Amino acid sequence: MEVILIQDVDKLGDKNDLVKVKPGYGRNFLIPQGLAMVASPSNKKAWEDLKRQDARREDKIMKELQTVVEKLKTATVKVGAKAGTNEKLFGTVTSLQLADAIKKQLSIPIDRKKIQMPEEVKTLGAFVAVIDLHKDLKVDLNFEVFAE
Repeated sequence: MEVILIQDVDKLGDKNDLVKVKPGYGRNFLIPQGLAMVASPSNKKAWEDLKRQDARREDKIMKELQTVVEKLKTATVKVGAKAGTNEKLFGTVTSLQLADAIKKQLSIPIDRKKIQMPEEVKTLGAFVAVIDLHKDLKVDLNFEVFAE
């Protein structure tokens, strides 16, 4: 059975994907939950129109994100934390603290869930985090932890 996904479904596909599923899974779960619709000929035609519109919208978003990427690549964000005498932090630097620092210093709002910390940051120094701006666009961000 072919269905068109209305929302992102984990381990199945993204919004507006055409996927094949078992009939029971489609009829009993995906369609009643509002996650998919049957891929009938009329729905497929509407789906193709939506894909064209999404492609245009996607191009516009990617152009806007390129300026954000350039800012993030060149910037080094400074994050303050309390530390002891041996440069060891009292706790760790979290993605929430990093997101707040990016918003304050660069005026770029980034969801903390999109930030992937390489390891637990428990000391002072320079680190690199990966920010997932879009499904096809990731950028490395340099950040420095200093003692407050």
